[in-house]
Amino acid sequence: MKYLVIIEKTKTGFSAFSPDLPGCVATGATREEMERNMKDAIAFHLEGMHQEGLGVPQPHSSSTYLDVPA
Repeated sequence: MKYLVIIEKTKTGFSAFSPDLPGCVATGATREEMERNMKDAIAFHLEGMHQEGLGVPQPHSSSTYLDVPA
């Protein structure tokens, strides 16, 4: 499955979260580190949901960019 991940630049690196998986977040000093950490966080999050007998949520979020006058 593919989940939308929102990535934000921070003062110390990068952070990320997935709107389809509340509470699933990761950080990293580099974008590459954050992406690795986020993949691990998603896998861990889904495994925890499975162990608790919860259904795995289907991805439903999307994103786009809009042009607006500045």
